[in-house]
Amino acid sequence: MPTIKDNAVCVRLRDWSESSQIVVLMTEHHGKVAAAAKGAKRTTPSTMAKFSGGVELLTAGEAVMIVKPSTELAQLIEWDLVDAHWHLRRNLRAYQLAMYGADLVHHIVQDHDAHPATYHALRRLLSEVGGAGGGRGGDAKPQAADAALLRFQWDVLVDMGSRPVLDRDAQTGGAIDAGSPTVGFSASAGGVVADTGAGDRWRARRETIDLLAAVEADDDLSGYDAEALDRANRLLCTYLRSILDRQLPTMDYVLK
Repeated sequence: MPTIKDNAVCVRLRDWSESSQIVVLMTEHHGKVAAAAKGAKRTTPSTMAKFSGGVELLTAGEAVMIVKPSTELAQLIEWDLVDAHWHLRRNLRAYQLAMYGADLVHHIVQDHDAHPATYHALRRLLSEVGGAGGGRGGDAKPQAADAALLRFQWDVLVDMGSRPVLDRDAQTGGAIDAGSPTVGFSASAGGVVADTGAGDRWRARRETIDLLAAVEADDDLSGYDAEALDRANRLLCTYLRSILDRQLPTMDYVLK
């Protein structure tokens, strides 16, 4: 029974009994791991020493787990809280977007399939979406949360091998009419296509695609307004919905 120690974010949590929990952790080097945290809710000194700070949804910590090949659930035997992300509890919009991030990771990453880039993208989202990186809770500009979400969605798509094609027609490989104010976006083709209105393509503004190109280039997004960021986020969220072939309940926080 191998024991693993890894950095992790709690993306799912439910009570198992009066004293225990079932957690799903997105780890840095071991992918997504579901584990039983037996006795984690007890307040005895020994339990509090093993589960420092407690395991809560959206918290980050260092986890020690025993993985048993014969069972779906690992055993979480230690948890050392690193960041509780309290700023998310003071900003409803930040909390909603963080919940979408955790939900997306839970559904798009396979169990025990290592994706360090997605782990770091989630950590960055949780840190930046509520303004923790540049101020105090809700003091951050509203655009900061949308910019953080946009970078997160892009990074997850890239890490999953679904980077959208932006610089050419994803279907034909040809050039896109640079003079057209709108383009098409096709989930099945994996990116920008001609705006013919036919097939499984959505219409997108040219400036939305230019914004995604800025994200790809890791440019500063502070000059973009909230409306432009919202359009780009909705486009990527719709693309992710097509990849998953289902709409997650938390996608409403982005699409509506």
